[in-house]
Amino acid sequence: MLGLIRLVCAFVVVSGAAFAADLPPRPAPAPYIPAVVPVYNWTGFYIGGNAGAAWTKINVNDSLGDSWSNSQQAVFAGGGQVGANYQFNWLVVGVEADFDWLSNNHNSSNAISTPIGALQFSANDRWITTLAGRVGVAADNWLFYAKGGGGWVGVNNPTLTNVTTGGSISVSNSNSTTGWLAGGGIEWGFAPNWTARVEYDFLGLNDSNFTLPSPPIGGPTVITTHDVHVQTATVGINYLFNWHP
Repeated sequence: MLGLIRLVCAFVVVSGAAFAADLPPRPAPAPYIPAVVPVYNWTGFYIGGNAGAAWTKINVNDSLGDSWSNSQQAVFAGGGQVGANYQFNWLVVGVEADFDWLSNNHNSSNAISTPIGALQFSANDRWITTLAGRVGVAADNWLFYAKGGGGWVGVNNPTLTNVTTGGSISVSNSNSTTGWLAGGGIEWGFAPNWTARVEYDFLGLNDSNFTLPSPPIGGPTVITTHDVHVQTATVGINYLFNWHP
């Protein structure tokens, strides 16, 4: 009986080995492929808001031969922007329009002495509008960009005051000056449809003439502003439409 059991076991072992030899080889395991992380894409339209500071420098001459300059301390600036981007690989190009209000209500020069008294010029920049092209380098959800274009600055109540006599004369209540714009910034895509940015812009304005037709400065006088520029430093946030991996 014991011999029969041993014979059966030997037969099973031999048969199993022969069956295993007839089986095809096991396929090699598939290679591990890590999950692909979506790359941020800057293509699309966007709209947003910004806030920061603006400061102005202005040089003034009058037809009496007087000249003076004024550098304004920083004032609050805030508004919004709208634009569009298109991304080619790492290159991002686009266009943007901005509109900002300025809070400067005391933009006056120092008084200068003249034969007819001490004269002081004031003109308040009330708003800035710019239209510019943008070009930048994208590093996933970071964008380093430069911008250039043109701008318009609204000026309220250009006024010349004779500080000695207390008299003053103003031009029209609404004037605007045009110029060229250059700037740049860094933008960060912190969510699929949201970006934040910091930006600096320099707006160089064209010369302007204001004719003051009556006293207190001794008759018709032409006021000329030149070498005028406005600088802004702002932070902003944008909502980006049509974002896709």
